[in-house]
Amino acid sequence: MSDHLQRTLGLRSLVLFGLAYMTPMIVLGIFGVVAETTAGASASAYLVALVAMLFTAASYGRMAVAYPMSGSAYTYVSRTIDPRAGFLVGWAILLDYLFLPMVIWLIGGAYLDAQYPDVPFWVWIVGFIALTSALNVLGIKTADRANFALMAMQILVLVLFVALSIGSVVGDHGAGGLISSTPFVGVGATFSEITAGAAIAGYCFLGFDAVSTLSEETIEPKRTVPRAILLVALLGGLIFVAVSYTTQLVHPGGTFADSSSAAHDIALTVGGNLFGAIFLAGLVIAQFASGLAAQASASRLIYAMARDRVLPAWLFGRLHAIYRTPVAAIAAVGAVGVLAIFLDVATSTSFINFGAFTAFTMVNVSAIVHLLRHRDERDGTVAARSWSALAVPVVGAAVTLYLLAQLDSHAIVLGLSWLAVGLLVLTGLTRGFRQPPPSMDFSEEAGEPALGL
Repeated sequence: MSDHLQRTLGLRSLVLFGLAYMTPMIVLGIFGVVAETTAGASASAYLVALVAMLFTAASYGRMAVAYPMSGSAYTYVSRTIDPRAGFLVGWAILLDYLFLPMVIWLIGGAYLDAQYPDVPFWVWIVGFIALTSALNVLGIKTADRANFALMAMQILVLVLFVALSIGSVVGDHGAGGLISSTPFVGVGATFSEITAGAAIAGYCFLGFDAVSTLSEETIEPKRTVPRAILLVALLGGLIFVAVSYTTQLVHPGGTFADSSSAAHDIALTVGGNLFGAIFLAGLVIAQFASGLAAQASASRLIYAMARDRVLPAWLFGRLHAIYRTPVAAIAAVGAVGVLAIFLDVATSTSFINFGAFTAFTMVNVSAIVHLLRHRDERDGTVAARSWSALAVPVVGAAVTLYLLAQLDSHAIVLGLSWLAVGLLVLTGLTRGFRQPPPSMDFSEEAGEPALGL
């Protein structure tokens, strides 16, 4: 039997997967921080972040058409620039893919621990890991069905939050209170404050790129995956702008008793204790849905790197005989998640953003290289339409590099340290860079990939 992943996913499934990975309710989780940074102009911050991310989403879509296979940024950089650079990008993005599920389970466990302090914290973490791992082992279609139900509940809570916020504004200021520039201009917000808020808001968009890791399980991937990537970024961004707008109407400005829990306090204000409980349940459900998608995506990246034999192929490069899922890779992500028992959110999240923005930048660079290689056959120059298309990844690379530079020094040091370890591994794999790293062609025409080391 061929060891290829099975094509079962359509556009709807990919969009739901990407939105679940992004976790739309995260806009409320960090609302207070963004509003505080922007002096109450949170809607502008999300609008700026949306425009910025659409450039990178377009680059991901272009590369997904060129290379419709698992591996995401790792694959794109390897194929267009150099396998060694691809390895380092894959190693960097492992920070995002490997540790993001852990952070998601950590945040979900923290919410539950605050509500039920008598239950040991590790019970929540182990419970999250066990349930999401089981669903992902059973197959992407099983996880897809679970994602659909969990996303429906999450969206319902968001809709209720927005509806109650609108009701609160109308009750206090009349219908005219719904039309205001305050959520966009804040209370004397400056351009630098809005762009600083956009750098934070950009973290909410992490996940639109994860759609590309399911290319080999998608029906008509060259058509479906690019559309899904752009739709996830666009729909997610519109949700973030709309929710931050209405929430900012309820609480103008950026001053809070505690910015980290501002949205929960606003939920109590607009809906009372009952909705406060529903809101808390929605956040936990959102974390579970996001963890399910994040673990699935991380396992596909590990599987792709193992098929290139830069990770142990005998362990991570095999699929389950019945469920056709990368069980060992799923288990590895779950094992990393156990670290959540011993870490706090601030320490663990510092790993993630370095890898994500490094990957975003390099995918844009890959799109630039890909376009430059498609020259007019008659005179060897870049076609005029290619020059026009080139502006998209150039802007995307500049923006994501700027976001990378906005990370705090702790995250940058940790990220560079992780890259240093990856460089040592790469040195060993290439025998001192005297040969390319192990690689293989796992395109559709290549047939069954070799699984031994």
